[in-house]
Amino acid sequence: MKKVSHRSAWAWVPSLYFAQGIPYVVVMTVSVIMYKRLGISNADIALYTSWLYLPWVIKPFWSPVVDLFRTKRWWIVIMQLLVGAGLAGVAFTIPVPGFFQYTLAFFWLLAFSSATHDIAADGFYMLGLKEHEQAYFVGIRSTFYRFAMITGQGLLIILAGFIETRTGLEPVRFTVRADPGTEEVYRPVSGNDIQVVQGMPDNGKKRFLLTESELVISASAIPAEKADSLLRWTEQWNIDNGFMEAEREVEKRDSWFGRAISGPLGNWLKQTLGIEDEKAEALQGNIRLIGVSVSSPPDQGEEIVLNTGFQRGDGSIRLVRGDRLVFDNSNWDRTAWIAIQLDPSLERTAEASFEGLSGNIPFAWSVTFFFLAGLFLLFLVYHRFFLPFPGTDKTTVSEKGDSMFSEFFRTFSAFFKKKNIGPALAFILLYRLGEAQIVKLASPFMLDPREIGGLGLTTGDVGLIYGTIGILALTLGGIAGGVVASRKGLRYWVFPMALAMNVPNVVYVFLSMYTPQSMWLISGGVALEQFGYGFGFTALMLFMIHFSEGSHKTAHYAFCTGFMALGMMLPGMISGWVQEIIGYVNFFVWVVLCTIPGFIIIFYLRIDPAFGVKKDKRAS
Repeated sequence: MKKVSHRSAWAWVPSLYFAQGIPYVVVMTVSVIMYKRLGISNADIALYTSWLYLPWVIKPFWSPVVDLFRTKRWWIVIMQLLVGAGLAGVAFTIPVPGFFQYTLAFFWLLAFSSATHDIAADGFYMLGLKEHEQAYFVGIRSTFYRFAMITGQGLLIILAGFIETRTGLEPVRFTVRADPGTEEVYRPVSGNDIQVVQGMPDNGKKRFLLTESELVISASAIPAEKADSLLRWTEQWNIDNGFMEAEREVEKRDSWFGRAISGPLGNWLKQTLGIEDEKAEALQGNIRLIGVSVSSPPDQGEEIVLNTGFQRGDGSIRLVRGDRLVFDNSNWDRTAWIAIQLDPSLERTAEASFEGLSGNIPFAWSVTFFFLAGLFLLFLVYHRFFLPFPGTDKTTVSEKGDSMFSEFFRTFSAFFKKKNIGPALAFILLYRLGEAQIVKLASPFMLDPREIGGLGLTTGDVGLIYGTIGILALTLGGIAGGVVASRKGLRYWVFPMALAMNVPNVVYVFLSMYTPQSMWLISGGVALEQFGYGFGFTALMLFMIHFSEGSHKTAHYAFCTGFMALGMMLPGMISGWVQEIIGYVNFFVWVVLCTIPGFIIIFYLRIDPAFGVKKDKRAS
């Protein structure tokens, strides 16, 4: 095979970053959905899958290994092979007894392989592209990474669901319509008041029976006490009749930090600022129940598992109890109950469709993961032949002995000995100080009632604003940032991009002060903020690439991304605490003030004026 030192970035950047995003979304999101469908408890899912994020947190610590040994190209191909093997391992072990432990082990392999692939791919991006190409393709690579997120959270779940529909009883389908004009109706909360649905003639074909296939619910909110009582009854009924297992309770305790520091400090701030707690009336969205039973008994020892979920429509109508129900020979003639709840802020007509599948769930997910394994085999073959062979992509350490270890630790020390290290780290940590806090509270602000300072939007409204309009604006902003940066370089654009990143945060100050009801106005404000974030984030990505230049650029870029994550994590941890103390208006004013350090630090950065500029532009 002829070794091509440079190839069009369009031939490999999109596919490389799509391949980078798939295993991440599989480990962090798809695994959660799969385990839920397979009957693992929420407590175990939360505990064990949360730990799977660890490899991405600590990846800077082994990034020198990728930088020192073999080429980045070699690491990419090998990691894609391991990712494919991990996906195949999950597929093989899903149907076996003890699948939870075995699949978790393969997910750990996936996580470490994926994190290592990230290191190598980012390093190869810097080696395989010229500076102006790196600037231009920053938005493109982010776009295809987001496409991978959409594929994982959407298409893969659809594929598994499609297979389920072909391997079980006829799917259960029902629609729910919220109507403000419908008279409020409370369902009974006593087993004696509920008439069990009896089996109907099934014409020789086993099927599910529903109490209602079209449900109309009043959009009027109901007292929280009644809502909680009904949900507790529904859950207990399903547990007592063997339709579901009780969730393992996790004891909650007040932390020492809360008792000794954050609590007293919060009270002091409230007294000093004269802030009084505002509490909304204790109301929740209206709830109705739909009963499900089986028309004829399952075979001896057979279990029919019905997984029901949202299919399409308005996300303000939610299934809150009974998403997974198990029917067997002992309970088939009794009714299991599904609870549907409306968003308490819903004051308009809305409709949603739900679907319940009872197919061979292990088989469906095995096929899905086999498909993913095959996809990574294609990635492996494609990148084996289409990734270029940059002349700078070389093995740094080739001999064995003490030099390996000395070079390993020299990589760490070289990073902190870089010129301008102090302002550079401060910029990486503080550039998104305001955004790190907004990202945690933007959705709660949209959802909270107006009585406590929120906008009172429904879940469906927020999903539309952020899941559709916001993602589109964010993507366009990222692409635009890469295009303009490749023309006049990072140094020219860093301050305008900082303005684009931070000034639109004023939108939230306006929204919190005036709490407008116009969806057009709210959506437009969020779109402006998300476009600015996408455009401004380009400056941080390019600065990390620029600062990582040198003999250990792959490892040093991984260090930069670690500090970048820390800069998002720490402010995000305290953002909710701050907001609860000072309220939404003051919180968003505080966020705007938090953007000031990022602007100041820019003047202390040392950025090559030519970095990111196309050569013919430099000469002009």
